[in-house]
Amino acid sequence: MLLICPLCQRSLQPENRSWRCENRHQFDQAKEGYLNLLPVQHKGSREPGDSAEMMQARREFLQAGHYQPLRDGVVTLLRDRLREAGALLDIGCGEGYYTAALSALGAQVYGLDIAKNAIRLAAKRYPEVQFCVASSQRLPFADASLDAVVRIYAPCNEAELTRVIKPGGVLLTVTPGAHHLQQFKALIYREVQLHAPEEKRYSGFSEETQQSLRYGMQLSGEAAATLLQMTPFAWRAKPSVWGELQASKTFDCDADFRLTVWRRD
Repeated sequence: MLLICPLCQRSLQPENRSWRCENRHQFDQAKEGYLNLLPVQHKGSREPGDSAEMMQARREFLQAGHYQPLRDGVVTLLRDRLREAGALLDIGCGEGYYTAALSALGAQVYGLDIAKNAIRLAAKRYPEVQFCVASSQRLPFADASLDAVVRIYAPCNEAELTRVIKPGGVLLTVTPGAHHLQQFKALIYREVQLHAPEEKRYSGFSEETQQSLRYGMQLSGEAAATLLQMTPFAWRAKPSVWGELQASKTFDCDADFRLTVWRRD
């Protein structure tokens, strides 16, 4: 099996509605079908991740199709670049919007997030995916067990990515393009500065290809407020900004992403 015990790193095996390792550590499968592989000592807080309310708002925004071009772009790029499609992982998967689309590639798909609220939502809607509550800093997967990992804005542990992706496998990252949501910046900052490109390199990987994806979105005021809440800009937005957005009939802004494929050496 691909899954390993987060306590002793031994292989996990299914047993009725539980998973156990040879050291008898046991993890029960929730009624929704997901596994909680986040031991209390690895949490960092009582309920890490976004709140249930935030996850529901995020789901509604995504289901409205505003980021559909990004989801389609991720699937297409993986289809073109994967040498094998045995097992794929979406880290920081949230409520599973992108994760579920990966099933079209014919692989066993896993989704991982530290927020139990998000994983519960995801597992209820997408039973074809194996979801787990776990930390991206300690991936509960065996060495060289994954053909691809998708990282869309999610935090990660570079050494863990190197460990779990097979030689010749793929890491696909999505980062903001220069103009991403620049209209929100104009509401919050006196001077609008474009996003600087991420210069991160991944040890043990070679950059294979990079694509830009930019398009305009016309949002309702309510959808714009939800999107702002999903971004780091939310912390700097004054009450007047929230009021202006919610009172607007429409709000035009740019989506701008960089999709990069890294090949495991």
